[in-house]
Amino acid sequence: MDLRTLGYFVAVAEELHFGRAAARLHMTQPPLSRAIRKLETDLGCMLLHRSPSGVVLTAAGTALHDEARTLLAQAEHVRTRVAAVAGTAVLTVGTLADSAEQVGTRLAAAYRQRHPHTRVRIREADLTDPTAGLRAGLVDVALTRAPFDDTGITVRVLRRDPVGVILRADDPLADHESLRPDALAERRWFRLPEGTDLRWQAFWAGGPTGAPRRDGPVIRTAHECLQSVLWDGTVGLAPLGHALPEGLVAVPLTDMPSSDLVLAWNSGDIDPLIRSFVHIAAAVCGPGRTTPERRPGGP
Repeated sequence: MDLRTLGYFVAVAEELHFGRAAARLHMTQPPLSRAIRKLETDLGCMLLHRSPSGVVLTAAGTALHDEARTLLAQAEHVRTRVAAVAGTAVLTVGTLADSAEQVGTRLAAAYRQRHPHTRVRIREADLTDPTAGLRAGLVDVALTRAPFDDTGITVRVLRRDPVGVILRADDPLADHESLRPDALAERRWFRLPEGTDLRWQAFWAGGPTGAPRRDGPVIRTAHECLQSVLWDGTVGLAPLGHALPEGLVAVPLTDMPSSDLVLAWNSGDIDPLIRSFVHIAAAVCGPGRTTPERRPGGP
């Protein structure tokens, strides 16, 4: 029985409804239900009477609700007192292109609620650095996209997004329901600057690692990529589901690996603020998922 599970139970006890409690906790209902059932198993008693319309506390549930609220209040008092003694903590988060926009609002709200005294600094990187400043030591944790060289870095996948090709609306291929990458073999693709991570470069600019890059403009940002498609007819790739400027369309690519939204931090780093950020992001961005951390050199 830990504080997180007690927090889950208090939310259910106060909402008297799993769906509303899950929304309040920024998670989905199935993992919340599993956590409460495990709590009942650990305590050896029923805490809730469940029905299609909601839940009702048992006598044991009412007693636990009172005790849990007291424990959580005491824990928050301890956290506040320790934070005051330690001074203002600072966490620097690196982001890449669209990565923060995809989950930023929910993640920021959840992290502020958990760490109201922590100052969070955001550093946005361009497409030349998929680690968003992590490898250069400029940030503590990165919210970015794989694949990239993860030597010495621990990666946790939050979500896997399908990839599409960005084309002008008047392109002959724009009305296809889907395309294979080889259908674009003769097209001009954008290029990334020299020195860009090779795995990252190969994924987004096409071709195997180390292969000559196609003749196209050099771009550094997602916005430049979209503009090069619009103005120059260059092929661009992007995770599906993003709003596009007028005149551009996204066509799903088959036989193309997913674009993984990930968290990355230096392996061996046990800073509690980083660990908490990882746990909160996993709950907000991938509730109910059990995606393991991927260590350096892992698949």
